[in-house]
Amino acid sequence: MLNTMELLLPLIIIVLISLPLVAVFKGTASKRSAKIRLATHIGLFFMLVAGVLVYQINGAQVLASEAAATATDAMTGSIAQGLGFIAAALATGLSALGAGIAVAAAAPAAIGAFSENEKNFGKALIFVALGEGVAIYGLIISILIIMIKL
Repeated sequence: MLNTMELLLPLIIIVLISLPLVAVFKGTASKRSAKIRLATHIGLFFMLVAGVLVYQINGAQVLASEAAATATDAMTGSIAQGLGFIAAALATGLSALGAGIAVAAAAPAAIGAFSENEKNFGKALIFVALGEGVAIYGLIISILIIMIKL
């Protein structure tokens, strides 16, 4: 069970990293201020990643109990399993990204074709569905990769 510090600390860090972008999302920041705020946000993110890496390299256990540390030591796996999980994640993520790009291009064209002629609805819907199929294929491939690696 998580104690309050283990629950609140990540939430506080996420809020502090996202705080520079509040004015940008509200639309009250100027162009120059928005660039500075975005650079600050990116810098804070990479500083957090570097801090986590330093703690991991030094072997420091931040907010971890001894029981959790011994439980993670019992986990074993091969490099092939790890690479398989990375491949599954890449297959799902990149196929979803490609599907998003395909639908972003096909859907407005389908709406335009439908607004000109109502008979084009079926043909236009097929092209939008083909774009979504790419994400489903990537998900199926990632499931197959995980099932083989386990």
